[in-house]
Amino acid sequence: MNSTIKSSSDSSESSDMSLWNSETSSSVAFGGREVTLEEVVDIAYGRAAVEISTDEGFLERIEKGAAFLEKLWKEDGAIYGVTTGYGDSCTVDVPPHLVPELPYHLLRFHGCGMGKDFSPNLAMAILATRLSSLSRGYSGVRMEVLNQLILLINRRIIPVIPEEGSVGASGDLTPLSYVAGTLVAERDVFFEGERRASRDVYDSLGLSAIELKPKEALAIMNGTAVMTGVACVAYKRAEYLAKLVARITSFASIALEGNAYHFDEKLFSVKPHPGQNQIATWIREDLCADETPRNSSRLQDRYSIRCAPHIIGVLQDALPWMRQNIETELNSANDNPIIDGVGEHVLHGGHFYGGHIAFVMDSMKNCIANLADLMDRQMALLMDVKFNHGLPKNLSGASAERSMINHGFKAVQIAVSAWTAEALKGTMPASVFSRSTECHNQDKVSMGTIAARDCMRVLELTEQVAAALLLAVSQGVEIRQREGRLTDANLTDAMRDMKQEVFQRFEFLEEDRPLDSTLKEFVGLIQQQEWELY
Repeated sequence: MNSTIKSSSDSSESSDMSLWNSETSSSVAFGGREVTLEEVVDIAYGRAAVEISTDEGFLERIEKGAAFLEKLWKEDGAIYGVTTGYGDSCTVDVPPHLVPELPYHLLRFHGCGMGKDFSPNLAMAILATRLSSLSRGYSGVRMEVLNQLILLINRRIIPVIPEEGSVGASGDLTPLSYVAGTLVAERDVFFEGERRASRDVYDSLGLSAIELKPKEALAIMNGTAVMTGVACVAYKRAEYLAKLVARITSFASIALEGNAYHFDEKLFSVKPHPGQNQIATWIREDLCADETPRNSSRLQDRYSIRCAPHIIGVLQDALPWMRQNIETELNSANDNPIIDGVGEHVLHGGHFYGGHIAFVMDSMKNCIANLADLMDRQMALLMDVKFNHGLPKNLSGASAERSMINHGFKAVQIAVSAWTAEALKGTMPASVFSRSTECHNQDKVSMGTIAARDCMRVLELTEQVAAALLLAVSQGVEIRQREGRLTDANLTDAMRDMKQEVFQRFEFLEEDRPLDSTLKEFVGLIQQQEWELY
């Protein structure tokens, strides 16, 4: 994949920003069916286009929802967010001649986002997630709004969305105002590798912006799409990291000449957490412990090797319920009010509250940071001659004559410690820091979007640790082979193949050299999920 845009917030992420290719990509239909988080991620990374469902029930809900709002406005003249102000201003009546202007004021006064911008891939995930919610048919938007979102996604006209400004209830109002603003050509977008005014992009492509009906800006903005879109991407990165850290642990065990029986099937049968046992199985298969176990003089390895399944397994066991909560939110109508056009009801509630996503993201970042901490400890064992069982100091590959001026992975280990410390610092749960806002109308909020952003940062730091340790364990295994203490015959096919792939991009570290560009390359490979694991 070629990266043409580097996000200021996720600078190491390797993004495929090419236009969707209809000949090679799949298509995801919205409306009338459940959407998976994998489909959102495929859309985010340009691997899938989107289309609208032809399901009759879905089409009826969309048509009747918009028609019911129009009818209610004409008959009753009072609808929250249509003929009233928003939030604490709901007691303010808007005269009929100003009603058409109200949605534009909503998206404009929320244009106060700050900080770094979401990466283009994350912005695409946000678009897909908002389309999913609106396609439930309970938001009162017209088909024109859905079609415009589809247009943005398929042409990869990507809203520039600042990260900061949402408390996660009443939804992601401020960041989603940049989506609404793009629909009416009032905000900037990423397009073909450049940041441009959306109006200029529309004009250059011969496209038209849409005009919003009174409730449509509120429907676009008042929901959990930002935190949920980010959560979809975070989930897939976390899922891959669990596998990668298991594989790295296998390499570390080999490099340290560890005891493969720590991952014995009978041992794990008496503590039957399924995710933990899956990790143990993967490591056991990597080490070929059931068939040709390696000899080890040690009865018990240190915890960062012996207990790796128990540490990685916490994340692996949490992934199913994390998926359930993310996908339930993804496939929900989560704005306010809910419009039941078929039954002709306006239902006022709080579905914009992002508590479930906040809990998932707070929990996920805890699990991920523990992986960073695990790898940091494994790195420390590999580097220190007191614990690495005969490996050279700092994993230096220098000859004896030049060993005194070469330092191997010494500085990389310091950097790993720094990244791990920052990841651990980021585990403070955001959801407990609710703030009363907006004249105490929003007096209990989820902080879900901050939790999601925190989780992405912890993921990025942990991927950096994983990249560094992958190079280190590969170096360690190579040193064992050069010493004659290990041969290719002692490695499973999967381990041997992955080691070869690492050394296709990484030259054995014999003489000191900068490793920053190599580390960035490997972080990108991890984020692209380059290796098929297990």
